[in-house]
Amino acid sequence: MPGGKERELKRRISSVQSTKKITRAMELIAATRVVKAMQRADASRPYARQITSVIENLAAGGASVDHPLLREADEVKKVGFIVMAGDRGLAGAYNSNPIRAAERQLMSYQTEGVDYSLFCVGKKPTAYFKFRNYRVDHAYEGFTADPTYEHARRIADDVADAFISGEVDAVELIYTEFVSMGTQRVSVRSFLPLESTAVMAEAGGGSAEVADSFEFEPSPEAVLESLLPRYIEARLFGALLDGAASEHANRQRAMKSATDNAEDLITSLSREMNAARQASITTEIMEIVSGAEALGSGGNKEDIAALISEVVVATSTAVLDPGPFGEGSHAPLPDGSAPAGFTIKGNQDSMLYHRPDSRSYAVTGAEVWFDTPERAEAAGFTLANTHPNADS
Repeated sequence: MPGGKERELKRRISSVQSTKKITRAMELIAATRVVKAMQRADASRPYARQITSVIENLAAGGASVDHPLLREADEVKKVGFIVMAGDRGLAGAYNSNPIRAAERQLMSYQTEGVDYSLFCVGKKPTAYFKFRNYRVDHAYEGFTADPTYEHARRIADDVADAFISGEVDAVELIYTEFVSMGTQRVSVRSFLPLESTAVMAEAGGGSAEVADSFEFEPSPEAVLESLLPRYIEARLFGALLDGAASEHANRQRAMKSATDNAEDLITSLSREMNAARQASITTEIMEIVSGAEALGSGGNKEDIAALISEVVVATSTAVLDPGPFGEGSHAPLPDGSAPAGFTIKGNQDSMLYHRPDSRSYAVTGAEVWFDTPERAEAAGFTLANTHPNADS
C-alpha cells in the first residue's frame, strides 16, 4: 500500500487534472466567442463613423441647435459614471481594471466636493460598489457577453434622462477598449455633455460643401437634433461591443495561463510522488536487507532454523500446533531418522519435501517430518515432482 504522502499527492494530481479539463474547455469556448465578438465590433464601427460624419457635416454647414444634450452646467455638482465590466469572472484583469479606474475618478471628484451617480453595466461592478457601500443608482446585468442595440438604447435613455433633468451635470464613460487580440486598454472618456456645434464645426472633419449638396427636410437643425440621441446610443453600443470582445480575449488568455500552470503543477506533483514512491521502496528494501542480515548473523545454524520456523509459523494459514509446523509434523530424531508414523521429510531451505523411497540428500537447514503430504503443504512446503539429486 502506498504511504500517506503518496496517496495525498495522487489526490492532488487528480484534482489538478480535473481543473485543467475545465480551464481548457473554457479557453476553447472563449476562443470561438471572441472571433464573433470582434466581427460584431468591426461591423458596428461604420455606422458610428457615418453618424458622426453626418453630424460634423451638418455643423460645418451652419446647422446649430440648442439641444439639452449639449448643455454645459455652470458648476458641476454631480457627475454620473457609466462603468462597464462583465457579469462573470475568470477573465483576468478585465473586470478589475475599469472598476479601479472608475473608483479613482469617483474619489478624485469626491475630494473636490462633487457628488456622484453610478450606472453599473455588469454584475461585477454592481457587486463591487455595493459591497463597498457606494450608491448604485442604475444597474444593468445579464448581457455583457452578448449585448444588443436595445441594451445600449435602454442605458442611453436612462443616462440622457438623468442629464436632461439636471440630476447629473456631466457623465463619464469607463470601459475596456478592444484594440487587438493582445491589447485591450481601459478608456475613460467624457460622454455628456456633447460638444457644441461650433466645436464640431471647427475641430471635426465635416465639410460644408457636403452638407450644401443635400436638401434636408424639414431642416438641417431638425435632422441634427434627431441625430444626437442616436449618436449617444451608437457610442454606448460600440463600447458594449468592445467590452464583450475584450472580455472574451481576456478570458481566453487567463484560461490558457491556468491550463499551462495546471500542466506544470501536474509535472511537479508527479515528480514529487515518484520520489515519495522511490523512498518508500528504498525503505522497504532496507528493512528486508536488515532483516536478512539479522537472520544471518552469529553463524548458529540452529538459531537461524528456529527463526525461520518462527517466520513460517507466523505467516502460515494452517493451525501450527502442537508440532514444530503444526499438527501432523515432528522434528527429526537425534540420529536424523523419521519418527514413528511420519514418512514425509521436508527441508526448509529448499522448501521441498519428498517421499521416503526417493534418494536421500544432505540438507542445509531445518528439517521436519510430516505424516501426510496435505499437512506438509498446509505448513508451506512445496511438492517437488522429482528430487533435485535424482540423477546423481
